[in-house]
Amino acid sequence: MTLTVALDIGGTFTDLISFDEATGVVRHAKSSTTPSDLSIGIRDCLEKSGLDVRQAESFIHGSTIAINTAIERTGARTALIVTQGMRDVYRIGRGNRPEAYNLYFKRPIPYVPRRRTFEVRERLGATGEVIVPFDPEQAMRVVEEVKSSDAEAVAVCFIHSYLNPDHEARMGRLLREAVPETYLSLSHEILREYREYERTSTTVLNAYVGPKVSQYLSHLERLLSSLGFDGSFLIMQSNGGVMSPDTAKRIPVAMMESGPVGGIIAAASVGATLGFKDVIAFDMGGTTAKASLVEGNVPSITQGYYIGGYASGHPVMLPVVDVVEVGAGGGSIAWIDEVGALKVGPQSAGGHPGPICYGWGGVEPTVTDANVLLGRIDQRRFLGGEMPLDAERARRGVAERVAEPLGLSVIEAALGIVRIAVAKMSLAIRGISVERGFDPRDFALVAFGGAGPLHACEIARELHLPTVVVPRLPAHFSALGMLMADLRHDYVQTYHKPLLESDFGRIRAICSELIAQGRQVLGSEGVRADRMTFETYLDVRYVGQEFWIQTPVSQAELEAADRALIRRRFDEIHDRRYGHHAPEEPVEIVNIRVTAQGSRDRPVFPKVRSVAADPLLEHRRVYLDDPGTPARCPIYDRDLLAPGMEVEGPAIIQEYASTTLLFPGDVARVADTGEIIVSIDSAG
Repeated sequence: MTLTVALDIGGTFTDLISFDEATGVVRHAKSSTTPSDLSIGIRDCLEKSGLDVRQAESFIHGSTIAINTAIERTGARTALIVTQGMRDVYRIGRGNRPEAYNLYFKRPIPYVPRRRTFEVRERLGATGEVIVPFDPEQAMRVVEEVKSSDAEAVAVCFIHSYLNPDHEARMGRLLREAVPETYLSLSHEILREYREYERTSTTVLNAYVGPKVSQYLSHLERLLSSLGFDGSFLIMQSNGGVMSPDTAKRIPVAMMESGPVGGIIAAASVGATLGFKDVIAFDMGGTTAKASLVEGNVPSITQGYYIGGYASGHPVMLPVVDVVEVGAGGGSIAWIDEVGALKVGPQSAGGHPGPICYGWGGVEPTVTDANVLLGRIDQRRFLGGEMPLDAERARRGVAERVAEPLGLSVIEAALGIVRIAVAKMSLAIRGISVERGFDPRDFALVAFGGAGPLHACEIARELHLPTVVVPRLPAHFSALGMLMADLRHDYVQTYHKPLLESDFGRIRAICSELIAQGRQVLGSEGVRADRMTFETYLDVRYVGQEFWIQTPVSQAELEAADRALIRRRFDEIHDRRYGHHAPEEPVEIVNIRVTAQGSRDRPVFPKVRSVAADPLLEHRRVYLDDPGTPARCPIYDRDLLAPGMEVEGPAIIQEYASTTLLFPGDVARVADTGEIIVSIDSAG
């Protein structure tokens, strides 16, 4: 069998894509996401595609189930067990105030109330030594309190257990024997890194979303089994890799950002194919827009992020592809605030009831409604004609909710909605480029998602990006990226010593332990030994600094205990990232990391074939910049554009589930591999 299937469930649409390597056939389908029952969208996509999953070798799945559970606070009743004296660490959190002048700033609301936080008599020192022995009798009394609290999940996080997990493991055994039906998260099984609050938050989130995610994955396994699928079922992770359902059920917090990550992996691959080593991945879907920087064809990975935003969100201390997200999707709602200013998002109409033009009961005007009124979206051919749009209903909604209150024409209001959305998305791209020392003019913008290509050229103009790349199947691009993902697991162990005093024998022993863990998990997921690779890193920082830089190191360098080489590499990375380094200052090691990967066969898509048909469908009135004078735009069918063909703007290129808008002066060229490469008019 050579058939691989990927399914991505987003906030608005569910996307399916399959590739048969033997025949080169690519199938795709899109269905509205139904939050009350996500399996409806899955069944619809399978039915639309005509796919027989019994023929599939593997099925890769990405979903927003974990992060939605956390954001919507619909997770399990969770209890937290901590070291005696540490009951309030989770509630206190950090003392910093990220938005110093925000009068309405609020601290994150804990997922576990204080009444369900319990203390166990035990204590470890900062080097893992036992200071207060574990008290099993008192621990059993805590277990009884947990039982009487009616908790559905339990998180255990003892201080310094990242160095010595013995007490935590003993607590876990007591809980598993007494309350086997309760979902259990032990901090040392999720990550073994210092920072007490962040480690506790990560463990709590894992327990909080665990029961719902586990139930969902089990339901999906049963659904696929009922359809005759018996291949390899894999789950997309936040770190850009995939994992087995069993691993996902044990560490569901690792799939918090599994939805958008696939598209970033695919963007890196497309950039490499076309010769763009540095790209900005831009994904605009129905609910949000996301941007991520890819340098040297490698997606940026950060070692932690916040659910709900940095200012008042909950920290998750796990590797994740670095994504900046804003509430500016096709379904983002346009509204007028209390002082009469027009706003867009972050509220979204989602898939149901959706934008007004969907005709499903939506009454709030959205970015999609505005684009329909401007003539940028073909109301007759939306989703290939499967879902005609109601432009007149959208016109009435924009007029009543935006245009009339602001004293504008409907077209002026629609242009204003789109311009505000573009400004928000441009800020997101600045956030991952300019604010981090990168010049966006050195990057190509890879635009995907159903609405990404529609706004990409306008965003590129604003940021002076010279090139926009619209990949094949942009509306299914995140699902497409999942077909390219390898199995991946990240491991960390805190080891805090000055570099010159570090015991490299101990470092090598820790690396061996972490590699053995990775080898065991990959083996359980069916990866052959010859397809396993392991990368080792040391987290290094100047003495006195709070944060570190992940510094790659080979096994040979660890064997040689080459401190000078490690120091030079750290200085080079520091200089490249921050523009300076201090070679005379002492440095220290903080953590040891191992990334374990199991390679999967990557699909090789066939080149685009020329079609003997005229790609020009019609001419249409489209509003670009002037609300009084629409442009007469040629409308092209992307499926009929031959390799090497050029299209000059203003023009629109339509396909099944996406639209590319070219402005005057823009020139689009079709690559041999099918991507549309747009040269942006620098004078525009």
